Amino acid sequence: MKLPKPLYEATLIRRYQRFLADVTLPDGTTITVHCPNSGSMTGCAKPGIPVLLSHSTNQKRKLAFTLELVQVDGHWVGINTMRPNALVREAISQGIVPELAGYTDIRAEVRYGSNSRIDLLLSGPAGLCHVEVKNVTLLCGERAMFPDAVTTRGQKHLRELMQVVSAGGRGVIFFVVQREDARTFGPADSIDPEYGRLLRLAVRNGVEALAYQAHVGPEGIYLTRQLQIILD
Repeated sequence: MKLPKPLYEATLIRRYQRFLADVTLPDGTTITVHCPNSGSMTGCAKPGIPVLLSHSTNQKRKLAFTLELVQVDGHWVGINTMRPNALVREAISQGIVPELAGYTDIRAEVRYGSNSRIDLLLSGPAGLCHVEVKNVTLLCGERAMFPDAVTTRGQKHLRELMQVVSAGGRGVIFFVVQREDARTFGPADSIDPEYGRLLRLAVRNGVEALAYQAHVGPEGIYLTRQLQIILD
């Protein structure tokens, strides 16, 4: 998936109020930018780290710049949670995810469950497959973890995927690890133990869990390999 061009270099001053960040441009100008990430961004919001911004010409936007990538320990990390759905959709269409091969149609944001919308609904000769996509930026040692903040919404998604499976359908929780310094993936039990409990319960009850690592850089983002999921 290609990122908007050009991307603008900046230095992070602070991230605050969940969706705002102040950055310094190379000429010394300080601006406020949109931060499209509702999590805590633990480890990815340190003052002074390099960041890359995209720019919108939409005159209706209050903030013209959007925070796209941050650099942590020499690695670019994708923090824009609006990207993973399109990234996974593109990867499935290109046959990069063999576990989700054989579907002929992909629809986004389809209503299901209790007033929810599934990120991707796959359909084809094999039937329907509900895919919920999560963006992962938290790293503990060499293990990528999700979530980085308590997520009642994420808990709800796991319960609804279990309902899909119990009704005879196929449900998949797809974790996109937008950093290349991770070696495995697992739930962040110390942050949201209920999410970890529900993820394990969901897997035991037939929900499929996938974790794919992405190459992240100024030229674009694309899935590279599947990561082992550790639930023990």
